[in-house]
Amino acid sequence: MSIDKNVARIAIVTGAGTGIGKAASLALLADGWSVVLAGRRPEPLEQVVDESGAGGRALAVPTDVGNPDSVKALFAAAVERFGRVDLLFNNAGTGNPPGPFEDWTPTQWQGVVDINLNGMFYCIQQAFRTMKAQSPRGGRIINNGSISATTPRPNSMAYTSTKHAVEGLTKTASLDGRKYDIAVGQVDVGNAMTELASRMATGVPQASGELAIEPLIDVKIVGQSVLYMANLPLDANVLFHTIMATKMPFVGRG
Repeated sequence: MSIDKNVARIAIVTGAGTGIGKAASLALLADGWSVVLAGRRPEPLEQVVDESGAGGRALAVPTDVGNPDSVKALFAAAVERFGRVDLLFNNAGTGNPPGPFEDWTPTQWQGVVDINLNGMFYCIQQAFRTMKAQSPRGGRIINNGSISATTPRPNSMAYTSTKHAVEGLTKTASLDGRKYDIAVGQVDVGNAMTELASRMATGVPQASGELAIEPLIDVKIVGQSVLYMANLPLDANVLFHTIMATKMPFVGRG
């Protein structure tokens, strides 16, 4: 069973205003999907809408994924505009607080957890509620896990812990989604050229304690990976997809 591109396909992308979320949104829109772009700042979202040239197929909805009421309003806006949700790219995330973790405040730790873990959960929860109730039933969720979902960098406790937890969300949601025809997978990205990863080009700490410049890939490649996963029929699923710069440190972080 292949994807019928003549049928409207509706996606929600969180963190859609910049980086990987922007690249995925543009790839989906170019392929004919309708996309609800979510992010905390409205200006970048509107810029992506304008850049896409997709007209009414693109809708910007300012959203704080760490706020469950905001996430609920996001899904309501998508259904009101397009009637259903076929895909959630659960992408919004934030990096580590600055400095060694011994110096972090509880607020700094909680800020990462609220976005990277709680926000992921709130979006999965609303996606399940929407996808199991619509007709035809079902849909797909793609979580942005990051390579740090399996392999940490030095001094990355908040980011790595939350991304390890995302892997647990993906596995359990994939299992729980079966009875509702909801396919759940994860994309783990290593060193795509985004604002978050730009420091790789100037040197980042290695496990040895040294600083090293790391190679990066064009973020558009990640957008195409998300599009590939999105266009699979619902009876097939990529559970984990790793897309990375070929020569970046990953296995053993060396």
